[in-house]
Amino acid sequence: MIKDNQKYFNGLHVVLDGVVIAVTYALAWWIRFFSGFFHDEAGVGTLPPRVYFFALVFIVPVYLVLNDLFNLYTSKRYSASRRDVWNVIKANTVGLLLFMVTLYVINQPHFSRSMIFIFFVLNIVGQSLTRVLVRRVLRTFRKKGYNVKYVLLVGYSRAAEQYIDRLIANPQWGYVVRGILDNHVPRGTLYKGVKVLGTTGNLEFILPENKLDEIAITLALKDYDILEEVVDQCEKSGVHTKFIPDYNSVIPSKPYTEDLNGLPVINIRYVPLSNTLNRVAKRAVDIFGAVFALVLFSPVMLISAIVVKCTSPGPVIFKQERVGLHNEPFKMYKFRTMEVQKASEEKKGWTTKDDPRVTKVGKFLRRTSFDELPQFFNVLKGNMSLVGPRPERPFFVEKFKEEVPRYMIKHQVRPGITGWAQVNGYRGDTSIRKRIDCDLYYIENWTMGLDFRILFLTIFKGFINKNAY
Repeated sequence: MIKDNQKYFNGLHVVLDGVVIAVTYALAWWIRFFSGFFHDEAGVGTLPPRVYFFALVFIVPVYLVLNDLFNLYTSKRYSASRRDVWNVIKANTVGLLLFMVTLYVINQPHFSRSMIFIFFVLNIVGQSLTRVLVRRVLRTFRKKGYNVKYVLLVGYSRAAEQYIDRLIANPQWGYVVRGILDNHVPRGTLYKGVKVLGTTGNLEFILPENKLDEIAITLALKDYDILEEVVDQCEKSGVHTKFIPDYNSVIPSKPYTEDLNGLPVINIRYVPLSNTLNRVAKRAVDIFGAVFALVLFSPVMLISAIVVKCTSPGPVIFKQERVGLHNEPFKMYKFRTMEVQKASEEKKGWTTKDDPRVTKVGKFLRRTSFDELPQFFNVLKGNMSLVGPRPERPFFVEKFKEEVPRYMIKHQVRPGITGWAQVNGYRGDTSIRKRIDCDLYYIENWTMGLDFRILFLTIFKGFINKNAY
């Protein structure tokens, strides 16, 4: 049983961070002045050791405060290690800037700047490694049944089942579900080993026993009329209470909330690219990237155009109507890879394996994705972006918007030449639902860094399309 042990663990973590900061600082000082990697003129601009180590009196507490500001002392049962590492980098970057500004303000030109940068790198490495190590030790203990938290679910719903699924799949989180209370599901009903213990009325008997670490309210939508009563009852007991809504199919995992003069407003979906600055920055990268790519691939495009023209009758460039931003149709460019056919034939469906309409040259162009290169002109025209959900033909858009939940959300951003779905293997004849899941993740979590990551992955594994026929 765990009761309020997070604060003690955080205290130990603060002490550990303090030690790491002091040790990496001392190591940086030794590397700078005694390792032999740096050479200074004797007596020129060198401060005595006591000056450097006296600075630790200020450095350690300031860095610990920065760690706290960047959420490095909150519970990490659910979060990934990479988030901690990123927060460590941010905290140390701010610390480095404060360090440099302070030296400028107090007019101390002789304090070694190179030592500060060495400390910056070493402290990031040291704090990141200790956090990864602590996580692994704790997760090992939790998998063995130690340091666990006992949870009671109030309400049997889809949210309750999904919550149980995730806890079972991640024993390293250290959560054990004691049972479920629900007013409609019979006592004794089991879901993956978790039993319905009774109705919500049993809370008044269970809570005083003080054997729970958390209560998760997982009421079904139809039972939200008792939500306020359940919350009041749980909070009076002093047990940590959290609410897991039963509308995940409607509201995403990271909803965008607003405060309307004290009234909380939840936006159904937050799209970072609705921000003007984000749109302008992405568009600037698109224009620069498209120009660069056209120059880089111009020899390949010239050879492809000549080969297409010489091996089959018809135009070199194939223009096909696709649906783009705000559901607006546009003409997408490709090198022609199929025999010229009637519009009615072309619309009948996707290309299949061993499709007789595809030319021999077309097979190679499709497999290598060279047929997509003319789409850089679409990027320059503003129809497309370098990165985004792949655009689809109007016929399939009409079909999928009725069959695939949330399909039309992809049209809230510009379509792309490559995307998160494509670098995860969902290209060509693959699952539409999984493709849309990837597109929604991209739309809701867009950053410039994610765009560059997708472009990087495309270079190494995105060009060869095994699902292209």
